[in-house]
Amino acid sequence: MAKKNRSKGRATESTDSGEVGPRQPCPCGSGKRYKACHGAPGGGDVFVKRPFEGMASECDLVALRELVPAASAVLPLTGEYADRAVRVCTLLPMAAPAMVRESGEVWLGLQVQHAFGDPSRDLAAVLLAALDAEPGTPMVGLTEAPGNGPRLQDLVADGPLTIEMHEGFDFWVADMEDSPELAAALEEAHGATAPTARLASVPAAYWTHLGDKEFLRWVLPEQEDDLLDAFARLHVAGEDKVIDDARLIGMFRAHGVVVPVWEVPVGTGVEGVEDGAAALRTKLDAALADDTDLTTEERSARAGLANRQVTIR
Repeated sequence: MAKKNRSKGRATESTDSGEVGPRQPCPCGSGKRYKACHGAPGGGDVFVKRPFEGMASECDLVALRELVPAASAVLPLTGEYADRAVRVCTLLPMAAPAMVRESGEVWLGLQVQHAFGDPSRDLAAVLLAALDAEPGTPMVGLTEAPGNGPRLQDLVADGPLTIEMHEGFDFWVADMEDSPELAAALEEAHGATAPTARLASVPAAYWTHLGDKEFLRWVLPEQEDDLLDAFARLHVAGEDKVIDDARLIGMFRAHGVVVPVWEVPVGTGVEGVEDGAAALRTKLDAALADDTDLTTEERSARAGLANRQVTIR
């Protein structure tokens, strides 16, 4: 619980909202103007740009919330809830924010958008409600803004998560009776999945096969400006490729962190990018440590990267 004061400090800040003009894009990444989003009456009294900051699992939580179709992980709690069994899942049946299994284990869904300004606080509020619910409760969620209270950082024991990847959502029904509603939800969820695997060589990097192409999407914890400088240096040096014939096609922002995306040759598979990702991490660390001014060519490369950035959340 030593992290509590640090987390509360971030939760109460408006993080950029006070300096955004009414006709400018809302900093939450919704694509709406500020006056129609968090600047609107009832639009949320807090916006936290990087809601999972400070958690060892921050980048994987962002990946599971935004990139990965089917995965889960045991979520170790601290304090009075340390003895409760909790599992975070990318998606739950019927898009439930949380559910309580017959065993009493709580499952918390990550791919739920409450739009109350602080996903960490929203998830914590759902988790607390689920911890108080009876075994067998199929859906627990929020019907209104959760208000002040603990955030996920205050409830979760610090440390990286062990991610379990799933080919589909059959893990949903391991201890549930069949029903037409559950079967329909399972079929719909399966139709939205794409082959995805987590790399073992570097943290929070995920290979996926989307349509007829393969990609590597890597959630990085460093500050955006520092990453843009580093990748500009690597690009000019011809060292920004994760493997030969791969191409860094851009970056997007999600929950305050940056996610570079590479297109890799079809047939590469996750095994084909493991060594290259580890080597690129070493090069990236060196580029991040370089504090010399960017050259003209590097500044041009940086501008190109910045222009290809998209905020998705």
